[in-house]
Amino acid sequence: MTTPAPVEELLRHGLRLLLDKDISGWVDLWDENGILEFPFAPDGWPKRLEGKAAVAAYLRGYPDHIDLQDFPEVTLHRTAEPGTAVIEMRAVGRLVKSGAPYDMRYITVMTAADGRFTHGRDYWNPLILLRDDAADFRGAAAR
Repeated sequence: MTTPAPVEELLRHGLRLLLDKDISGWVDLWDENGILEFPFAPDGWPKRLEGKAAVAAYLRGYPDHIDLQDFPEVTLHRTAEPGTAVIEMRAVGRLVKSGAPYDMRYITVMTAADGRFTHGRDYWNPLILLRDDAADFRGAAAR
């Protein structure tokens, strides 16, 4: 019997998948009933995604709008809660439509069970994606 990957391993693998623009691979890391929340999401953006299908729909066009190139800063913190970790990270790349730089810092709290993400709470700065050159992604994410 294989032991499921700990949440820290899932997080590192998930970052690699995002850099590879393998959105379906990243979505496959989620439990069917997983929940992903965005407490700082501005009006018109989803604040809560319920289920793997909702996560997939939210991210399906991500590589068409943001060319993610690196995570130059990543710090993982274990918590006292089993299966839960906090990741602080910086993502860099460019916005596809305009070529403008993309530089975003995140703090994300992720929980996993049985080798799949079950809950995530993503704290990101929405001001970066409210620029006009990110409007296409804003529209896709709001659906």
